[in-house]
Amino acid sequence: MKAIAQDVYGSADVLQLREVAQPSIGADQVLVQVRAAGVDPGVWICMTGRPYGARVAFGLTKPRVAVRGRALAGVVTAVGSGVRRFQPGDEVYGTSSGGTFAEYTATASGRLALKPPRLSFEQAAAVPISGVTALECVRDGGRVRAGQKVMVIGAAGGIGSFAVQIAKASGAKVTGVCGADKMDLVRSLGADEVIDYTREEVDRAGPSHDVIIDIAGCRPLSLLRRALTPRGTLVLAGGGHDAGGLLGGYTRQLRAPLVSMFTSQHLRGLASRERAQELEELAQLIESGAVTPVVGRTYPLADAADAIRHLAEGHPTGKIVITVDAEEAPRTP
Repeated sequence: MKAIAQDVYGSADVLQLREVAQPSIGADQVLVQVRAAGVDPGVWICMTGRPYGARVAFGLTKPRVAVRGRALAGVVTAVGSGVRRFQPGDEVYGTSSGGTFAEYTATASGRLALKPPRLSFEQAAAVPISGVTALECVRDGGRVRAGQKVMVIGAAGGIGSFAVQIAKASGAKVTGVCGADKMDLVRSLGADEVIDYTREEVDRAGPSHDVIIDIAGCRPLSLLRRALTPRGTLVLAGGGHDAGGLLGGYTRQLRAPLVSMFTSQHLRGLASRERAQELEELAQLIESGAVTPVVGRTYPLADAADAIRHLAEGHPTGKIVITVDAEEAPRTP
């Protein structure tokens, strides 16, 4: 099968479109014909091996898994002997640790759910990483309740565009933070107020937000706390994929619980899980119309390196998605 693979860590130049063996499946695994795959900062981290602390999980000197990609939407072609939830022909979405920038991937059945019928494969591929992270930020990290004031920093990006919609569906009053060229998009997602970060800082109104979800990953904790109510909650998701050093921007996530010990505010880092439970919960929100994925750009499989370069430029709108069949889904401008 065709796949985007690499043998060494490096820039997008190390990625190659090549023939690799089609994966086999175990008893609790599902073989999926990939129709679309999401691009997220985690893909960049796996490709570059940065921050260097990530290599403990992905391979010290070279990637353990050669094929890139984690999020997918596609069609089940085979199931293991222990799988009861799916059958060949089912349209699914979810994640795979075996790489999804490929024609096929094998993954555990517990990391998949049925694709929401109202979504295209490209839209569905945008959900499993960013949508799940946003859901956990709002539901678990922020514990957002109706009537609360919630700020989403990075509101036009992959996670942020989901977080705005999920917070609104929870009954919150939402402030989105983004660049001037994306303010209309963030308003269309349901934000009650939008801040252009190039003109104003997030603490412009003082300590007025019950929950802040920071996806941008670049502001100091002291600044974020000034925008938070005395007993408010700060949720940190992501750490800036281009930060250097051993831990990069994820240092803030490690510091946050320590700072919380000396304040009435709650500061939390968040590491997303990849489970069917969250995918099924998101499917309900999607089918109700409360949440719609924002796909900013699509690229055919052969141009996956360009997709990651676009991500690395910073501040993409919505999600970047790889389509496996370029003839069915040509690149959008």
